[in-house]
Amino acid sequence: MAKKVYVLVADGFEEVEGLVVVDLLRRAGMQVQIVSIKDSLQVQGARNINITADVSIDHLQDDGDLLVLPGGMPGTRYLEQSKDVEDLIKHYFAEGKLIAAICAAPTILGKLKLLKGRKATCYPGMEGDLFEADFTTDPVAVDLPFITSRGVGTALEFACKLIEILDSREAAEKMAASVVYEMKI
Repeated sequence: MAKKVYVLVADGFEEVEGLVVVDLLRRAGMQVQIVSIKDSLQVQGARNINITADVSIDHLQDDGDLLVLPGGMPGTRYLEQSKDVEDLIKHYFAEGKLIAAICAAPTILGKLKLLKGRKATCYPGMEGDLFEADFTTDPVAVDLPFITSRGVGTALEFACKLIEILDSREAAEKMAASVVYEMKI
């Protein structure tokens, strides 16, 4: 059965960080839904790229295997301010489900005190908001149930790592090769 992935987006999300994940995981055969955290399915990214989400957060089914939080500003702030997003993160954490965040978005997990003592990374200069995480400058940090990454330049590696965790290393390498990307980790 295909894994279910929800990518949460808000106005001002970093398009590359969100859409690379959507693209590669869909290519890998996973069921990926783009989830708007507002009433409208129309979402504008940080670079003024408009997208149409698949579903709004208030119509989301509670059956996902992975929750993904792209970064970008002010998108990260909107995700952080959403009670629905906070509740969803806490629910996934309580259930032991996977939670991934890239760029500024790992700070949301840090502010919720979920990364204490865990290996994590984020956009340079935002480390203080990881609150007692074991910070690393690795492109992708894995300390399950969390997968974190640094930013736009690490989005392909991040997506490949998600495929590896959800499926296998072989599936991730196959996906990387199909898009002419050489995995680093």
